[in-house]
Amino acid sequence: MNPSARIQGTLELLTEIAAAPRPADSITSAYFRNRRYIGSKDRAEISTRLYAVLRHHARVGWWLQKFHVAEAPRARMLVYLTLVEGIPEETVKELFSGGKFAPEELDENERKFLHKLSTRTLEHPNMPEEVRGECPDWAATSLKARFGINFMHEMEALLAPAPLDLRVNSLKATRDEILVALKKIGCKAVAGKLSPYSIRIADRPSLSALPMLKNGEVEIQDEGSQLVALMVDAQPGQRVVDFCAGAGGKTLAIAAAMKNKGRIIACDVLTNRLKRSTERFRRAGLHNIEVKPLTSESDPWVKRHKASFDRVLVDAPCSGTGTWRRNPDSRWNMLAPNLENLTGLQGKILASAARLVKPGGRLIYATCSLLPEENEEQVEKFLAAHPDFTVLPFETVVADKLPSTHAQYLALTPARHRTDGFFAAVMERKAAPNQDKIVPDAI
Repeated sequence: MNPSARIQGTLELLTEIAAAPRPADSITSAYFRNRRYIGSKDRAEISTRLYAVLRHHARVGWWLQKFHVAEAPRARMLVYLTLVEGIPEETVKELFSGGKFAPEELDENERKFLHKLSTRTLEHPNMPEEVRGECPDWAATSLKARFGINFMHEMEALLAPAPLDLRVNSLKATRDEILVALKKIGCKAVAGKLSPYSIRIADRPSLSALPMLKNGEVEIQDEGSQLVALMVDAQPGQRVVDFCAGAGGKTLAIAAAMKNKGRIIACDVLTNRLKRSTERFRRAGLHNIEVKPLTSESDPWVKRHKASFDRVLVDAPCSGTGTWRRNPDSRWNMLAPNLENLTGLQGKILASAARLVKPGGRLIYATCSLLPEENEEQVEKFLAAHPDFTVLPFETVVADKLPSTHAQYLALTPARHRTDGFFAAVMERKAAPNQDKIVPDAI
């Protein structure tokens, strides 16, 4: 593909993303799946430019408003090519040639707009802080309150592309063994700094070129997500529930920590995602996992198995603000319920899942959010309503696994920890020696 054709491909994707209420990554995957004639190099260039445009959404939009230009993928592309990539005016005109596989030729209004842009730079003194930081209005107040003077530092970190992290499956290999294997195939990799099982890939290899991924020796998992799984502190022989298991990433890590001994139940209302996770479990050599679809957070199964489990992880559905590096479109296209509805749902899920925790057991609440409303405030509301639970400080849970810290909760951010943004709290149910012994139904 020539440069014009690659720009046309990016424009087609931008048009689909603007029109469809679906995540950009799923739209992009479907686009390339239906166009297998596009080579790997062209796919990479189109994807890179697409996500760069999405990461400049607010700043590009500010220039459209400044010059009273209607919102459209072509207009956005003109701003991006000129102010971000720095392509000269005449070259942009040549790229929009109207030739075969190229974008249509610029009309008179587009030419005038392009000429005005040619003397500008991306950032302008009148740009609000939220625009420069690509922070949507619905999240700005909370994030500014949390980060204070570090707000822009954190927002800038969220604009950088996320790295590729692997988690070593300790049942099949050690981290040192995988690092040696990666080096042999020419892949630049280093040991993670936070998780004892993490490896960070320095370049962007084709995943099909990683044999250790195919045979289950490693899984793709952000280092922050690995720490959440470590906070579950599941022991061999215990009974564990991953209440919102999704595709099973944390379930895999927890099951490996249990050394295939005991039982872990992977629950979710998204049945299809659970079904797809079973192949990952098999590839990893794990046989202590059972999949359990739920109809809702208050499924009768929960009541039948109350007070039955040593550990219950609630990786709650959330705004995903901590994953903006990976999903830049989600800032502007919240596919989940609005924040008020979302926090209400989180509270219901947490309260229902808590019923599964036996006396002396632990409830772990986690999100990939940076917002206090979904994190600390959610935990505080739960504790106020459930006096039989108390918080276990972060350090007491992972003292033998991670460097010393005096934090009460796990609270990771891209700027400070170079991971996705994650929050996790561990709460222990007080022992009740006089409570009648509960014998759960068969799972």
